[in-house]
Amino acid sequence: MASKQITPTRMELTRLKKKLVTATRGHKLLKDKRDELMRQFLEKVRENKTLREQVEKGIKAANKNFLLARAGMQDQVLNTAMLAPKQRVSVEAGMENVMSVEIPTFDFKTRTPDQNDIFSYGFAFTSSDLDGAVQSLADIFPDMLKLAEIEKSCQLMAVEIEKTRRRVNALEHVMIPELQANIKYISMKLDENERSTQIRLMKVKDMVLKDAHNYETF
Repeated sequence: MASKQITPTRMELTRLKKKLVTATRGHKLLKDKRDELMRQFLEKVRENKTLREQVEKGIKAANKNFLLARAGMQDQVLNTAMLAPKQRVSVEAGMENVMSVEIPTFDFKTRTPDQNDIFSYGFAFTSSDLDGAVQSLADIFPDMLKLAEIEKSCQLMAVEIEKTRRRVNALEHVMIPELQANIKYISMKLDENERSTQIRLMKVKDMVLKDAHNYETF
């Protein structure tokens, strides 16, 4: 249905046609963006599932080793062994633009490159299960960081997909049909006005001819 506020003029018709072209182009671009976001989103969801399974498996192994270590060691010895860590980890956060979505990227650095620095204790009075637990956590840490990055990326992309979907629907079901209806309405009004003008001109011509030559046209 055409808007009642539309002024049926050729200038308005030209303006609406240009607006329709822009809206149609924007609709296509937004659809392409939505489809590409969905593709990348599904890829990250699959990657997230695989990483989560790995992380849960690694944490489960680490917890099992900690329980075994606690069972075979005195609490005081265990607490003392874990009291002063030698290694230190720093996490660096960045941003990556994916289809206008700023998704986070995480990277980490250790204070020293020596992998043995993850063990902050001597091996004489500690259980090998404690070594396994510490090693399991060290091994799974990169995957945990990557999992956090992907899960946050999935959340941000899901929000952007929903926003893009709403915009596509608004253009497809509201704006473009309304513009088309308004263009049709103005075109019909202009054609009607043109026909009315022609009829009036013909009547004027008849009157002029009648006055000039004293006869009527048929």
